[in-house]
Amino acid sequence: MSEQQALNKAMMEAVEFVHAEGWDAGPTLFGLVPTSLLIDQLDPDIADSPLTLVVQDLPETILPGSEELAEYVARLAWPREVEGVVLAQEISFVDSSAPAEQGPRPARLFSGVLRGEDTELTLLQLRPTDEELAERGLFAHDDIELRGGPGVAPNVVAALRYGLEHAVDESE
Repeated sequence: MSEQQALNKAMMEAVEFVHAEGWDAGPTLFGLVPTSLLIDQLDPDIADSPLTLVVQDLPETILPGSEELAEYVARLAWPREVEGVVLAQEISFVDSSAPAEQGPRPARLFSGVLRGEDTELTLLQLRPTDEELAERGLFAHDDIELRGGPGVAPNVVAALRYGLEHAVDESE
């Protein structure tokens, strides 16, 4: 499995984890650790994933999209065993393809990077409106629609990458 495929798989696991927690939540930060390092502690059913999500505790006072979150993430120095990082946060998103009167919509932004130059992914999940939920029916909350593309949230990606580049050696 390529590095990009491994990150894609880890990002989908992060999306599912955060989605299960529900909306109106604080930011969630995950370290991505090679599953082979944790194999003795894991359920054999997930041992086929190259990377395992490890939820990191964030101070409850840090708000999504805040300067404090950006500073906190950029100050982290991850151990070399951590192969990547994923940050999930709720934001207000202005959809350029929507009518101007619609205004910003609540959304989740998922940004992930792996060590190295090019392996990154950012996804956006728009929060469904009441009308959309009514149209979709009983299980509409279970639907996860994601958008993504290159160059989305470059400052978030840069902050995550900075922490990986300034890794600490746990043996010191």
